[in-house]
Amino acid sequence: MHDIVDYLEKNLTTSFIGRKLRYLAVTSSTQDVAKDMADHGAPDGAAVIAGMQQSGRGRLGRSWLSPEGGLATSIILRPVMSVVPLLPAISALAVFRTVKALGINAEIKWPNDVLIGGRKVCGILIEHGLADGAVRYSIMGIGININFDTSLYPDIAGFATSLSVELGHELPVGRVALRLYTELESLYLRSNEPDAILTEWAAHMITIGNRVRVKSANRDMEGIAEDINASGHLLLRQDDGSVQEIVAGDISLIDDGRKK
Repeated sequence: MHDIVDYLEKNLTTSFIGRKLRYLAVTSSTQDVAKDMADHGAPDGAAVIAGMQQSGRGRLGRSWLSPEGGLATSIILRPVMSVVPLLPAISALAVFRTVKALGINAEIKWPNDVLIGGRKVCGILIEHGLADGAVRYSIMGIGININFDTSLYPDIAGFATSLSVELGHELPVGRVALRLYTELESLYLRSNEPDAILTEWAAHMITIGNRVRVKSANRDMEGIAEDINASGHLLLRQDDGSVQEIVAGDISLIDDGRKK
């Protein structure tokens, strides 16, 4: 898997994303490695790639299965505060564009799950390093299922897929990483155009216009996912006509005939 680093060093045209790159054959979590790097002054765009994670984690405290054959990467970003709310959209769109470039139709489930045919192909976790109430850095963790058969893993077989399953053949992990880093930098550099980013994000979101169930820390709700607001939060119209702003939660689609 060291050929990933060689491939990226030879082919990357980004100005900062992935320019400082650390590769580990096996690690507990790329998020933990990237956090340590960020705490020790790693620059904007520095990235970690692992061949396999032993304790990968996802949103809402869940674990993330990360066997050999996937792309597990964490990117260190040092955004200004106004860009922080855009990171879920930027990360999801970067993966969406990467998958689309392979000729695969994909969709986004709010906030940043990327699905192919309703099955999850990617997980994204964004964590922040804080000091004095300000964000010192953000760690964008992205796991993409690439070259393994998800049906062989009972924990995810019912809801996950991989790029090789969808394409019918394996593909170089370095090629996927190259496209991902390129798309990520392109979007990140456009963070001064939040409306354009949020509009593109919502346009590819299967959540919008559908009836959904929202599970949050303190309550469960159902309703129609109407829109995304300027903060990237989901606007849920409940059956009594009230609109709830969803900042975080687990979204599932309810098939009531509206499903796109």
